[in-house]
Amino acid sequence: MKFNSSLFAQILQVIPRSQFMRLVAKTKAEHASKGFSSWDQFVAMLFCQFAQSKSLREITDGLAVTLGKLNHLGMRTAPAKSTLAYANHKRPWELYMNAFFFLLDLARAESPGKKKKFRFKNKLLSMDATIIDLCLSLFPWAKFRQTKGAVKLHMLLDHDGYLPAFAVITDGRTHEIPVAYQIELPKGSIVAMDRAYCDYALFNKWNKQGTYFVIRLRRTAVAEVVESKPPPRGSNVIKDELVRFSLFRAKRDYPGILRRITLWDEKNEQEVVLLTNHLKFGATTISQIYRDRWEIELFFKVLKQHLKIKTFVGTSPNALKTQIWTALIAVLLFKYMQFKSKCALPLCRLVALLRLNLFTYRDLWGWLDDPFEVPPEPPAIQHAFAF
Repeated sequence: MKFNSSLFAQILQVIPRSQFMRLVAKTKAEHASKGFSSWDQFVAMLFCQFAQSKSLREITDGLAVTLGKLNHLGMRTAPAKSTLAYANHKRPWELYMNAFFFLLDLARAESPGKKKKFRFKNKLLSMDATIIDLCLSLFPWAKFRQTKGAVKLHMLLDHDGYLPAFAVITDGRTHEIPVAYQIELPKGSIVAMDRAYCDYALFNKWNKQGTYFVIRLRRTAVAEVVESKPPPRGSNVIKDELVRFSLFRAKRDYPGILRRITLWDEKNEQEVVLLTNHLKFGATTISQIYRDRWEIELFFKVLKQHLKIKTFVGTSPNALKTQIWTALIAVLLFKYMQFKSKCALPLCRLVALLRLNLFTYRDLWGWLDDPFEVPPEPPAIQHAFAF
């Protein structure tokens, strides 16, 4: 059966056009604009992500050679290079941030829920940040070091479907801890972090709110042992202790009891010390929670290797944030399709396969169930020849 619109057009149909236009009105993105709509810009920047376009010219040429397929995308014509550059520079990036959080609710509705790795019902989250390197001569406003530019993407990953629950873009010099203070975590949730987030006052705030944390402890931390528990047999847990901070400032910031669990990392042949305020879970469960934090590292890897956030088609802060937010929107769309698919493809393979079939005329949901299936041949058309 021949389908009447491309895979890319059907992906765009996931996004309610009416809701998108409400966000356009809310952010006043089309104030004093003529001809080139915010939807056209959105489609062009999503095409940049899906097709891995390296420049504005590749985006505009890639859309221009689609031979009349733009009407299925809600566009009349392909934009000019200067038009798209001006829109990325001037139109507020907040439109795409709002679109991201709207699509997040749609993706959550299709999420299969928490994977059966843990028995507890608490929401599990991971918090981390990644540096996006920039050329200082092209991005002088993003000075990070003496000869290097960068911005930092701060992320909170929800392990129910491994969806990005929170994101903020800052300059490269902004530390992770001030951003962590801004994030409101649900009561009863568990957040896993690396030791860059080690701030005892922050831990005390979360503890009072009923939020649990699991973090790798700094080597310089000094604490006295209040109680020592026997480690579970047959595990990599060496010590399971209840501790209290000894130094004045640390004790002032967190006066309560904490749990310190020491693990043996066979791969790197070193000890790993974890700190948590959850006193009831087994030590192996705490260890598995911290190990599952690696999912946010994998998320950043997919984002950088398979989407366009390492090279940019604009050099202004607004253009850069627009491109990063559209990359995050693309990730949500890929996760949405992954949830709907029966093929269970890894995210990286789904991104690569869709890039090769972006303007293929197939049923999207049938294609997701079996992307390698050969479509049936259309019935031969019999021509009558008159002699």
